[in-house]
Amino acid sequence: MIRTVAIIGAGNMGSGIAQKSSTEGFSVQMVDREQQWVDKGHATIENFLQEAIERRIFRPEQAEMIKSNITGVVGHKNVSPDTDLVIEAVFEDFSLKQEIFSSLDDVLAAGAILATNTSSLSVNDLAKQVQRKDKFVGLHWFYHPSKNRLVEVIPAESTSQETLDAVEQYCKTMGKVIIFCKDSPGFCVNRFFVPWINEAARLEEEGVASAAQIDAVACKAFRIGLGPFGLMDMTGPTIALHASDYLSEQLSVPRFRGADNMRKLVDDGGRWDIEDDSDCGEDAARKIKERLMGQAFAVSSQIVEEGVCSMEDVDRGAKVGLRWSIGPFELANRIGVAEASRMASEYAELAGLEIPEWFSNRQQPFDFSYVDVSVDDGTAKVLINRPEAMNALNVKVMNQLGEAIESLNARTDVDTIVLEGAGKAFVAGADVKFFVDMIAQDNFQRIYEFTADGHAVLNSIEASPHTTIALTTGLTLGGGLELALSCDYRIGTDRSMLRFPETSIGIFPGLGGTQRTTRICGIEGARFAILGGNLLDPGTARALGLLTHLVSASEVKGKVSEISSAGKPDEKYTGRPADPSHPVAVFSALFYSDSNMSDISSGSVPDGFDPEDPNVARQIKALSRAAPLALKTASHLLEQAIVTGDNLSAGLQLELEQLESTFDSNDAVEGLSALIEGRRPEYSGS
Repeated sequence: MIRTVAIIGAGNMGSGIAQKSSTEGFSVQMVDREQQWVDKGHATIENFLQEAIERRIFRPEQAEMIKSNITGVVGHKNVSPDTDLVIEAVFEDFSLKQEIFSSLDDVLAAGAILATNTSSLSVNDLAKQVQRKDKFVGLHWFYHPSKNRLVEVIPAESTSQETLDAVEQYCKTMGKVIIFCKDSPGFCVNRFFVPWINEAARLEEEGVASAAQIDAVACKAFRIGLGPFGLMDMTGPTIALHASDYLSEQLSVPRFRGADNMRKLVDDGGRWDIEDDSDCGEDAARKIKERLMGQAFAVSSQIVEEGVCSMEDVDRGAKVGLRWSIGPFELANRIGVAEASRMASEYAELAGLEIPEWFSNRQQPFDFSYVDVSVDDGTAKVLINRPEAMNALNVKVMNQLGEAIESLNARTDVDTIVLEGAGKAFVAGADVKFFVDMIAQDNFQRIYEFTADGHAVLNSIEASPHTTIALTTGLTLGGGLELALSCDYRIGTDRSMLRFPETSIGIFPGLGGTQRTTRICGIEGARFAILGGNLLDPGTARALGLLTHLVSASEVKGKVSEISSAGKPDEKYTGRPADPSHPVAVFSALFYSDSNMSDISSGSVPDGFDPEDPNVARQIKALSRAAPLALKTASHLLEQAIVTGDNLSAGLQLELEQLESTFDSNDAVEGLSALIEGRRPEYSGS
């Protein structure tokens, strides 16, 4: 288990990795060759945190704690011997990296892991330079490490599974989206992104359009906020030039060599002129669009063909690491795969590349997998892998999840099913845009089918012959919480946050939330969670029983094994809080009692409660901002959970029966639309 981390290099990347590691509770050493560079790294972190305080991302005391977890160290030979993980983040110089790792081999204890943040050098070649070859791995972070959620994990041929498990847990603890890549020049993202930038420079060099005009076309075509020249100006053209030359050399593709205009810009120490706001014309725009798209399609198909990573991960890398709104393969589907194939072929001819036949001859849209299943020693891991959308449930995800559960339920070599979400969320609810689109199309039937199918999936989890566990170790909202509640057990950590936001957006928890929650913690606790829409911290969620276990991140794996050995629970639905003495359980029992519901429904403070009491004021405020119809419906369904008692299926059927009247309301349209638009809804109660 990784607890202590040392970062070699206190520049922008190194200080960013140090800051993020410290933020997530790791003990950090930030190392550089001279005190002035260590001090500069501290100053960089200080400035970043001060900005975060001003933007109310961190409180001053949080910023101080982050800084206090970071110890400055001069010289990599002075890294603490008991450090668990060392990440090298220095300039892309093989000899320098070799020297650092050789020294660390002699300093560190035998169990320490060595990682390189290289963006271009071979991880296998670097691994050959160290003694602990089984404990060497590539961890390629993206700028800025404290904000960008993507990390590429690149095993060397010698890397052990134990090492991979440890660094995966480290990355997960920090909420990172992980792409496992084969060691190959550029790995995944830079393999297609660097030539994409270089191709933009070549278009400018050819006189097709100005840098600003090319940026404008690229932003529109790829639905991005910053074009290739703007990106180069932000990160430095030197980096783009170095990466282009390296890929060209390693892949033997002359087309990838840094364009002459980029090389001159670097030699002159200049920046691109991106102030031109004139239109480049239709023909030039088409040429720019097709060249850049063709490059992205061609190289992305090669990445998949060579087994560097999956097409889902290529798209994931583009969306999470580069902040593109859509990945190359999704873009191919959008414009038509035949058109994408044509563009790729034209670029391939220009660049002397070979396009795999499965791409060049494709006629049907690509089909993506967002649910990954693996089985190890009787335990099946079901990973909902849509981190770019916080693993939100849409039709495709729900269908794939259902197929996975059905298949696993039938297997005799499985005794435990573990559900997990990729990135920092377990599942952040259902895909709200789907609801808005269907309402706009007056297609309630699709909403009903999605919900009914969701009920079927969750019921298959509920009825599984295997022990089912939800790792609700991150953000768990709405439909995600309903999914978790269908499992036998729910494991949380100090990073777990649970909430039912539905009534605040004009609907109600329709995937069993009103029924399973009430049966787990009782109606008063369910009212607190659902009607009040309260954000539940880990302790509160455990006290109510929505989490069955609360452990540290390092204990999750062991707890899964323990639960698996124990098997299914004797009693899942107790109808009472796990800890009735917890302050929230006590408050809920009093405030949300049956006798008070008439006052609460009318917006009044119940008798005997002080409206100035912060707890009371918080509930009244939340209830006043919820949709009146959604509150009424949710309240009714919670009561029906008591009436139907042991007959869970009857309660679930009642949820389905309330769907049409809810989604047909003005409140639902307003609430869902407001969420997408980022504004506060204004409900009419109709």
